[in-house]
Amino acid sequence: MRILVLGGTVFLSRAVAAAAVARGHDVVCAARGVSGTVPDGATLVRWDRADAVPAELTEGEFDAVVDVSRIPSHVRAAVAAFPDAHWTFVSTVNVYSETATVGGTPATLPLLDPIETDEDPASGPEVYGAMKVACENIVRAGAAAALVIRPGLIVGPGDPSGRFTYWPARFAQAAEDGLPVLVPEPVDDPVQLVDVRDLAEWIVTAAEQGTKGDFDAVCPPVPRSELLAGVADGVGAHPALVAVAPQALAEHEVNPWSGPRSIPFWAGDLVEGGFMTHDVTSSLAAGLRIRPFAETARDTVAWLRATPDAKVTGLTRDEEQEVLAAVRG
Repeated sequence: MRILVLGGTVFLSRAVAAAAVARGHDVVCAARGVSGTVPDGATLVRWDRADAVPAELTEGEFDAVVDVSRIPSHVRAAVAAFPDAHWTFVSTVNVYSETATVGGTPATLPLLDPIETDEDPASGPEVYGAMKVACENIVRAGAAAALVIRPGLIVGPGDPSGRFTYWPARFAQAAEDGLPVLVPEPVDDPVQLVDVRDLAEWIVTAAEQGTKGDFDAVCPPVPRSELLAGVADGVGAHPALVAVAPQALAEHEVNPWSGPRSIPFWAGDLVEGGFMTHDVTSSLAAGLRIRPFAETARDTVAWLRATPDAKVTGLTRDEEQEVLAAVRG
């Protein structure tokens, strides 16, 4: 197949391009080329998507297109340029307008109202989600065949967010200093994520098979304790875990989800109970495969050690130990 990856230089789009090349496909990556490099075997065509489609891309046809954009005007122009291809649009679970439904699916969860104009990327997750809804609609309306994939947290080697990365990095630190690791209560709250490589492989498989429809792209919900046990096995470190109540974390100005002084990948009160309980039965039936958490953690630590400037968000080790000392009295 001849596959066009809109992007191809960073994290997911690069992983998609690499997976497609590994399967013997002719892969073209269209990107500005300033954020990274394309995988070996792929061809880079430089394109700032605010500009017209380059002539190099309109010469010949593509069997499949993969797009990860959040900008409606960019998606609209690309769909108009390549309407006959199988389109995979990578959206987000942020398109859903409520997070209270446990076991929700793309068929049962309501969506945000679309925002069809290009908005400031700093506008917040609801604006981001609403723009993605608009992009989904553009792809469905204009492409010969449309697949919409809605990931939750994408993790693994190359992760630019540093959220999941916090946990294997912290367990590796604990293996060196012997100190405990803080975890938020309740330790068995459900969590969902997807390894970037599993998501990329599924996207390529779906292009090969011409898969259509809407799917969420995360693992089945598991207790956080199970995820952390997988991290421990992957890193080869089994530190003492100290569970701290959300009220105590708030008192010590520890934030949820991401950023400085946070416990990454802990949703806290940001969302209701359905945020990480999506039913992905249909996604698994359509070809999504989930590798063991231990493998993701192992490979993430290896990437961190080889990439000293990789981002790791969250509490520093000193901040974490200060909080633990305070809550223990």
